[in-house]
Amino acid sequence: MSTWHAISPSWQVPLPTPAVVGEERLQDFRDALYFPIREFLGGGNPYDPAVMVGRWPVRQDFNLYQPYHLLLHAPFALPGYRVGAVAFTLFSLLLLVALAALAAHAVRRYVPVPFSVTTVVVAALLVTSQVGKAQLYVGQINPLVALGAAGALLARRDRPGWAAAALALAWLKPQYGFPLAVLLFARGSRRVALLGTAIAAAASLPVVVLLVVRGGGIGPFLDVVVANLTHARGTDYGAVDSVTAQRIDVAAVLFRVTGWVPSGVELVVLAAVLVTSALLVRTAKAPIADLLTLLAVVVCVVHQPGDVLITVPAMAVVAALWWRHRGEPGWGAAGLAVLALAVPFAHLYTVDTLVGSVLGSRVAVTVDGVAVVVAWGLAVAAARRVRPA
Repeated sequence: MSTWHAISPSWQVPLPTPAVVGEERLQDFRDALYFPIREFLGGGNPYDPAVMVGRWPVRQDFNLYQPYHLLLHAPFALPGYRVGAVAFTLFSLLLLVALAALAAHAVRRYVPVPFSVTTVVVAALLVTSQVGKAQLYVGQINPLVALGAAGALLARRDRPGWAAAALALAWLKPQYGFPLAVLLFARGSRRVALLGTAIAAAASLPVVVLLVVRGGGIGPFLDVVVANLTHARGTDYGAVDSVTAQRIDVAAVLFRVTGWVPSGVELVVLAAVLVTSALLVRTAKAPIADLLTLLAVVVCVVHQPGDVLITVPAMAVVAALWWRHRGEPGWGAAGLAVLALAVPFAHLYTVDTLVGSVLGSRVAVTVDGVAVVVAWGLAVAAARRVRPA
């Protein structure tokens, strides 16, 4: 029932026109996949905000996703919009099931639970949760990124080659790939961090070269990149000082809670979170270190509630181990971290509407962010005390 409810928008959404540009169903599929790829295949540069907004029925510009995204997801932009939307939604559903299977595999490393049952339970919870439904409702590419991020952590020791390929998928969005590569490097998986980054760069290079040639050289191409970043910082959904943005990173939460944000705070937060987390993940017990790693990725730089999808396997492992170790030092904080992290998953649309109508939109959009930042702080506390035997 949850699956049917989650995938039905893909064939119910109206076809994109300027009249329905505010439509939220399949919005990310439309704005970050279908029309950017159409622009690229048509000979243009989709990273240029003026081109995308002026030529296509989109609400948002195309952010700086890795250029290989334009080739990787091209099959979903080749057919008509309706066929592409349905195919992409079903593909994303399969990726969520694969993420649930990865979580089941991770849990089985520590607890003898049935793989198939755990997969079904986690998958059902995912497509019922707000975070899981949002991936399919909005048409996000996060399921693939989450599979890459979680896979890189789980395979980094036994299968470093596969882990590097998984990290390359996480690099699809640089705000995932960069901090994850840094933390993997800090945890001793230097080959995985460097090779995964190199794979992502090599996959993107042909597209970059083509865009540079089309645009008339490096200079004009860099001008487009600067224009893209400038446009993103000025939007009501991306700016750090926006009360309506769905950002859950430390810098944005600081502003929404206090109404104050000092100049350069985003770079300070990025450095502080990565340094703090890097020092702790090197010595913490593996499940706690994995949870802290993925939470650090989410809170150090621009992220939204749906981005906590990457933490699902680590959450499942820590939750499974908490009962066994609940009386030991540090595990109380670990259990509370999972509980706080569950807030975005349980933050259903009806709850959001109720909170917003009673307390105002500023509170409604802040709840998830505060919960995730608190979860990171609790994971830090747990990592300080839970060490390998």
